Amino acid sequence: MYRFSAGALRAGALAFALASLPLVAHAQQQPQPSAAHLQVARDVVEASGATRAFDTAIPGLLQQAYALFVTQNPDLQKVLQESIVAIRPEFDARRGEIRDIVALVYSKKFSEPELKELLAFYRSATGKKFVTEIPGVLEESFARTQEWGGKLSEDIVARLRVEMKKRGHAI
Repeated sequence: MYRFSAGALRAGALAFALASLPLVAHAQQQPQPSAAHLQVARDVVEASGATRAFDTAIPGLLQQAYALFVTQNPDLQKVLQESIVAIRPEFDARRGEIRDIVALVYSKKFSEPELKELLAFYRSATGKKFVTEIPGVLEESFARTQEWGGKLSEDIVARLRVEMKKRGHAI
């Protein structure tokens, strides 16, 4: 077991605090985006559908809470379902928090003029089609890359067996 004196602990804490100063100073130096910059970022988030991935978050969390309490007391199923129906609007109203979180990230990564260009794109016919089609594009791309990865893996194993056989090893 290690024992440290109070002086050693204070010295360690002071060293940690001094080492952390550049990180704190850097975090404080980042300017906060203007209200206009944030609003354009929110508009981009809405137009791009960037928060759609979170559409199932609130219902999912409510379902998890339901499952937790039903496990503890199965006799409360009906009352818990009624309670979830009663409180859901309160939590659905908080969806805007997700938009604001994502908008803040966008405002840090893109300047206000860049966000305005993105917004113009997302409001264009092509941008609207992009927003509509991108879930299917990603789903199909994922499926096809999974298929490709499986085939590639089989090819690597087959090729490695041939190479190892040349070297006198059967695998």
